[in-house]
Amino acid sequence: MLEKNYTPQDIEDKHYKAWEKAGAFKAVARAGYEHKGAFTIMMPPPNVTGNLHMGHALNYTLQDVLVRYHRMRGFTTLWQPGTDHAGIATQMVVERQLAEAGEPSRRDMGREKFLKRIWQWKEESGGAIVKQQKRLGLTPDWDRQRFTMDDGLSAAVRKIFVDLYKDGLIYRNKRLVNWDPKLLTAVSDLEVDAVECQGNLWYIVYDIAGEPGRTITVATTRPETLFGDTGIAVHPDDDRYKDIIGKKAIVPFVNREILIVADEHSDPEKGTGAVKITPAHDFNDFDVGERHTLEKITILDEHGSLITDLPAPFAGLERFTARKRIVQELEALGKIEKIEQTTHSVPHGERSGVVLEPRLTDQWFVNAESLAKDALAAAHDGRTTIHPESGLNTYDHWLKNIQPWCISRQLWWGHQIPAWFGPDHTIFVAETAEEAKAQAKSHYGKTVEITQETDVLDTWFSSALWPFSTLGWPEKTKELEQFYTTSCLITGSDILFFWVARMMMMGLYTMKEVPFKDVFLHALVRDEHGQKMSKTKGNVIDPLLVMDKYGADALRFTMTAFAAPGRDIKYSDALVETYRNFATKLWNAARFLEGNEVSYTADLNPADLKLDLNRWIVGEFVACLEDVESALARYRFDEMATALYRFAWGTFCDWYIEFSKPILFDGTEEEKTETRRTLGWVLGQLLHALHPIMPFITEEIWQNLTSGKAGLLITNPWPLENKGEITDHEPYKNEGIQDQFNWIIELITMVRSVRNDVNVPAGAKIPLQVVLEDPQKKQAISNLAPLILRLARLDALDIVEAAPQEKGFVQGVIKGGTLYLSINNVIDIGAERARLEKNLKKVEGEITSLERKLSNKKFVDKAPEEIITKNKERLQEEKDLKAKLNTALSRLA
Repeated sequence: MLEKNYTPQDIEDKHYKAWEKAGAFKAVARAGYEHKGAFTIMMPPPNVTGNLHMGHALNYTLQDVLVRYHRMRGFTTLWQPGTDHAGIATQMVVERQLAEAGEPSRRDMGREKFLKRIWQWKEESGGAIVKQQKRLGLTPDWDRQRFTMDDGLSAAVRKIFVDLYKDGLIYRNKRLVNWDPKLLTAVSDLEVDAVECQGNLWYIVYDIAGEPGRTITVATTRPETLFGDTGIAVHPDDDRYKDIIGKKAIVPFVNREILIVADEHSDPEKGTGAVKITPAHDFNDFDVGERHTLEKITILDEHGSLITDLPAPFAGLERFTARKRIVQELEALGKIEKIEQTTHSVPHGERSGVVLEPRLTDQWFVNAESLAKDALAAAHDGRTTIHPESGLNTYDHWLKNIQPWCISRQLWWGHQIPAWFGPDHTIFVAETAEEAKAQAKSHYGKTVEITQETDVLDTWFSSALWPFSTLGWPEKTKELEQFYTTSCLITGSDILFFWVARMMMMGLYTMKEVPFKDVFLHALVRDEHGQKMSKTKGNVIDPLLVMDKYGADALRFTMTAFAAPGRDIKYSDALVETYRNFATKLWNAARFLEGNEVSYTADLNPADLKLDLNRWIVGEFVACLEDVESALARYRFDEMATALYRFAWGTFCDWYIEFSKPILFDGTEEEKTETRRTLGWVLGQLLHALHPIMPFITEEIWQNLTSGKAGLLITNPWPLENKGEITDHEPYKNEGIQDQFNWIIELITMVRSVRNDVNVPAGAKIPLQVVLEDPQKKQAISNLAPLILRLARLDALDIVEAAPQEKGFVQGVIKGGTLYLSINNVIDIGAERARLEKNLKKVEGEITSLERKLSNKKFVDKAPEEIITKNKERLQEEKDLKAKLNTALSRLA
């Protein structure tokens, strides 16, 4: 028996344990369903250091919806779970713990002992996020859980590194990377935060060599890098500088002559149109330098300080201290023409928070351009489809402009690169040290000492292998044969390039097939003002606290309902509360049925139904089911949720249950029996259809509805399917009856709307006259008159030939007819008109005020974005209210 009040915390844990105990998540074929084949989703592995956040809640919910749906449809369903070793993040966590405990630092401890300490931390604390995933109700095959540094995945990493190296697709080279001077490592583009900063634009004067008195002025935000200048670039079409292209300028302080080159990188409209080129410390400058064969001079060390062999007083200065000192000395020499304030984007390390430096170092790279060709083609020739289609444009942009992928990191935690250096720095790449030694012996003709590369691989390198390494590659396993190519990948649009594209490249290179047939890119979860959630802003929402307050099902339904393609979710507790109320509505409906002796009917035959009411609701459910299936086939999770919400709350609870009450209370025994059977069947099927989104409450109601005799809902088949074969829907439909009942609902809804518009007291019963010609609609009113009178709060209902001539009526128009409600005896029409006009005047004043404010350029320029958004929302609300007031006034006319 269901408890009086719906309390999510009382039901969630017990059902999750029951599902686990039953082995409901296992990727095994069910008897009789073998022909359905496999459905596979790879869970994006969360960082082992991580905690569940709102982005996870969205991502995992959508995956679980698809997984539960396909499992109920009879597919052998694998949702592959696991965690990522998260190189930088994990190393930082353990280093911080060592510092807090007063223990030796990483470098004092040494690599071997430090790595042992990280593994210890991972075993003790690294599983927190898995418990949180279970709290959300996720159903991956936990027995198959993988870790990106477990033995099997580590072997896969070494194997593919060696293969790529042998094929000339991995190489070692000096190139610019994003360098973190605090963490002392290269970082990926994804770990870079572009921060808008207030700064200066210094106009520095350079002398032209051999032409005393002639100068060229360049504008820069980084005067501290001038020691690394090896060129000045001007646009080839800039007439101001055409006569000095090919000449040389002189770098202040060091008097080095540098070439003035013509290059389109220089923008004549910015600064002076001339830019200094520092190839070793700027990505754009590096490209200019490559085009013009300019020297690359490194002048900053790994800590971001000027190197010590520069002239005094600059040698060894920290970079920002050096900036100030250089500007002072340039001003003293008269080499600063002017200084302008500017706002510009400065790259910061996501984890360290410090300003990053482009740095020229020896790193390992993947020839991504070569690998990208087939990955690009696969997204256009039907092998992989990206949803929504706008994601394909972003994918194309990244892969058509792809740069070499820097895969080395100067860390200790991670996959140590399987490369060894001989005495003369010859490189030997092999899967094991023994193989590398054998290569070295063959190369040198004798046994020599070799040293392994200390760098580790970028975390994204091992993650790129996830779709096949987790299935046992490089071994030819049955799992690999059964589950690769995977069915679908669901992930955030922000990692389309960093993860999705790289999995495409690695999957095609290794397996010769795409890793997934479909890619669904969801948007971001933002705060209620549309701002990105961040700890610094203090607007991060903890999904665990949300579930504590509203339950997992309410949060899951919220994420599903707002997962519209390409549209970020503006999260607020009010949204989740709406779906908590929806869950309560479903709970109360189930309790009502329970109190009226309704239980589940498994074998309802629509042909046996005699009452139009019951034939109507069965047809309406099948229409809802078809909408749900269509939505999921197109990854329109929002449409799926909307269809279920409207049917469950509106059609089933608000209308069908209300329509059925007179039968349950006063009908014949035959009518009562048929209606109870129909109520039980429809509720049971609805629970099945809702289960992928709201698994806990549906399982609880199902167990009560069936008295625990129909098995777990999670392992029950999808509605109207038998052994994976879809039951013919047509016998369940009756368009004529459905149209009739839906029109009556439209009529009652219009009466309620008109009453509300003109402020008719809720308890007042009023007469209704209806003008219509359709004989079927007239018959429908006649058949259902008692229901209409009760649900619309009417004391009379008449079908008339023409509109009433006397005053005191308000009208409403519906499809095929016009309604006239007599309100003279229940409200003072003149007073009501005055009330509405007064409110309308107030609303119009608010609209004028808000429009004036939003058209004020000073306000728009200075006000925070969230304030502008809030004012726009208020303006729309006032306009909507104005429309309602005008509608109400028109009814009184």
